[in-house]
Amino acid sequence: MVASTTSSQGSTGSVAERHTVGSDTVGPETAAAPPTAAERPLPPTGGRRMAEVKALSKALFARLDAVEEGTPEHAYVRNTLVELNLNLVQYAAHRMRPRDESYEDVVQVGTIGLIKAINRFDLQRGVEFPTFALPTIMGEIKRFFRDTTWAVRVPRRLQELRLDLVKATTDLEQTNGHPPTTAELAEHLDLDEAEVSEGLTAANGYTTASLDYPADGVDSDDTLADHVGYRDPELDKVEDLHTLKPLIAALPERDRKILAMRFAADMTQSEIGAELGISQMHVSRILTRILGRLRVKLLDRR
Repeated sequence: MVASTTSSQGSTGSVAERHTVGSDTVGPETAAAPPTAAERPLPPTGGRRMAEVKALSKALFARLDAVEEGTPEHAYVRNTLVELNLNLVQYAAHRMRPRDESYEDVVQVGTIGLIKAINRFDLQRGVEFPTFALPTIMGEIKRFFRDTTWAVRVPRRLQELRLDLVKATTDLEQTNGHPPTTAELAEHLDLDEAEVSEGLTAANGYTTASLDYPADGVDSDDTLADHVGYRDPELDKVEDLHTLKPLIAALPERDRKILAMRFAADMTQSEIGAELGISQMHVSRILTRILGRLRVKLLDRR
């Protein structure tokens, strides 16, 4: 039984994906017609014969339907079913090959999927419980990977698009002999170029690198932070404006009005003169006087 299970692991994954239902699916995969009963491999049972586990599970599910939900007996029967079928979770966790996540965390997440499958399983449908439960368990684990492996959280649509882009890029590169362009990817996936560009941009959020990470080079102290960013000259302007605010507030009302007309309303000196009933030359002298005083006070505060 163990040897048969090992040789058939590849088809078990497809069985799980073919029977995935509702909110427990994660990912865009679809499959062809379901396999026959003889083709459906079952995971190992940890020493207990599969026939015994199946028979006992059926009896427990029948009992679970008969007892009232929320009672101690209902909780006991359900917990027994969870313990009896934990081998399905362990099988799925091994098949999903956890990456940076600990195996215990993946098993815990898969157990949540097992409980959901037990709650939703209908014995009258004539479907074997492992066939029904595996898609839910693996879907829960996939969702866990989706929510924890991305360095930057992006919408699920873009996460799934990234998988399609990775596969399409590999296929087109092998076929054409060069990395595919955005237009080629769009044609291959039957998408707009804008959608492909959005997916490629979102894919950059899958992994990140620290600014303290060593950059490529001979100098080991050379980091990425040394090569990105620059001093924004506008920052000095922000500081100057912040310093000027109380200085302008202390000016006479007419001087503040002239400054506002010149630099906020963007009026010419002639327009200001016409508005105030004075000559353009007079406006020029007033502005020169105001700006000179502000400049002196600004330099004194630095």
